[in-house]
Amino acid sequence: MARSPVWASRPKTRGLVLDVIRAARTISRVELAAATGLTGATISEVVRELLGDGLVVEVGRGASTGGKPRTLVQLNPSARYGVGVQLERNACVIVVVDLAGRPVARTSFRGVASMSPEQALPLVASQVDALLTTAAVERDKVLGVGLVSYGPQDRRAGVLLTPQPTEEWSDYPVARRLSEILGLPVLLDNDAAAAAIGEYWMGAVDPRSTYGCIYMATGIGGGVVVAGEVYRGSSSNTAEIGHISVDVHGEECTCGNVGCLENYAGPSAVVRQALATPGLARRLALDPAGEDFLSEFSRIAAAANAGDAEARELVERSARYLGHAAVTVAALFDLDAVVLAGQSFAVAGSIYQSVIQEQLDRRLFARRAHPVRVVPSVNGSDAAAIGGAVLVLRNELTRGRSGDEPRPVPHAAVAAPAGPAGEV
Repeated sequence: MARSPVWASRPKTRGLVLDVIRAARTISRVELAAATGLTGATISEVVRELLGDGLVVEVGRGASTGGKPRTLVQLNPSARYGVGVQLERNACVIVVVDLAGRPVARTSFRGVASMSPEQALPLVASQVDALLTTAAVERDKVLGVGLVSYGPQDRRAGVLLTPQPTEEWSDYPVARRLSEILGLPVLLDNDAAAAAIGEYWMGAVDPRSTYGCIYMATGIGGGVVVAGEVYRGSSSNTAEIGHISVDVHGEECTCGNVGCLENYAGPSAVVRQALATPGLARRLALDPAGEDFLSEFSRIAAAANAGDAEARELVERSARYLGHAAVTVAALFDLDAVVLAGQSFAVAGSIYQSVIQEQLDRRLFARRAHPVRVVPSVNGSDAAAIGGAVLVLRNELTRGRSGDEPRPVPHAAVAAPAGPAGEV
């Protein structure tokens, strides 16, 4: 079959070549042709453009195979940057990531639980501006902002569909408003999906694998990646494991379901259970009126690690519930691995990893066909924010490879990135 000429789909071709270069770290033009199925002439033309745009650089020659040594190319990490913003109730994280996906700057601050959108988003924007200034990142090299938060949400419209933390957030156009304030394109996505794709971008998983991500910060979310693409479903509100029912006779959740996992295993549930254990609550000085569940949960997790029997029982109970959800998702998608990401795994992640692994080894339907590994995220507590920045880079670098991917939401007065960045 004849191959399509490169000019038939320039953005798609450029994106494909860039993604292969990124994944390979360093690669020759001959290897690029073999990996992409494009002709040598097409590869030469695309690489020439990318060199001219500064997106890739030549980095010497490979070992000789009998002829002239091949010139190697790799991404130019400082050519473009993405910003990731994790918008959480109890804690917010902002990162700046270079073109290779490596964090170059980070900041964090108290979450937005007590703020309206009109209070919170200017604060977020000021933090982004300050971080870019501190990192000495030129603004015209910033492709955009990946704003990641909990669901449900309408990614295409850039709108949250949840009345949390307050009613004012429901149906609020967070992406458009933040873009207006910052003067940068903003892409809204689910925090768990962002954390999941960040693992792929950083090379932490087999690019051909199917893996799941359990994301636990203030709440519990999930994501599934198949051969490098997030499984989106019809509205991209997929793998919401925090709202899998683990008790059909349980209490009604704010989501409308009953007996939701989050209400049994999430940080707020563990804190409530600890407060109902008087001796433990006194030992850890837990605040019955406190709303910072992440901090209170961290105390319980630290006590569990230190050998406090009551604290450990609560954490292990949470882990068993999460193991139940992991078995369910692994059975549905026939996963190769499960990644644990988010702030709430930062302290007691080893306990969760051990318990969830035991559940999968013992209960999974396909356990005799292949093992399912449970591993910590390579991006740690910042997995969602880094993933958000990666999604912006990925959206630009692989534009056209997936027709259902939304474009970042720019304010009407904000021009789309011009020149090479806009052409990628």
